[in-house]
Amino acid sequence: MESSARLRNLRVAPRKVRVVADIVRGQPIEKALATLRYTPKAASKPVEKLLESAVANVQQLSNGQIDIDRLIVKTIYVDQGPTMRRFMPRAQGRATRIRKRTSHVTVVLADS
Repeated sequence: MESSARLRNLRVAPRKVRVVADIVRGQPIEKALATLRYTPKAASKPVEKLLESAVANVQQLSNGQIDIDRLIVKTIYVDQGPTMRRFMPRAQGRATRIRKRTSHVTVVLADS
């Protein structure tokens, strides 16, 4: 049985979220959650909540019939979301563009 969850418009740059996603890809769900709990990255807390949401989706779809301990993170990938554009004043009346990037994270859990 497979289940997925998506997190959209996360206000962390995709390249920073991909580092966290690479850590938990292919791991059992308990080990992935424990790893994220102690990873000192800004993206680890939202990805941890996303994994918990995917586990809740599995429980809901299977009516509690599936063993949570057998779940693994089958796939997790990060896409780029919309970019907010802001301007910062610079010297001599100029302005430079600041790009505030967002991410879309998708996770698929499967039983091993």
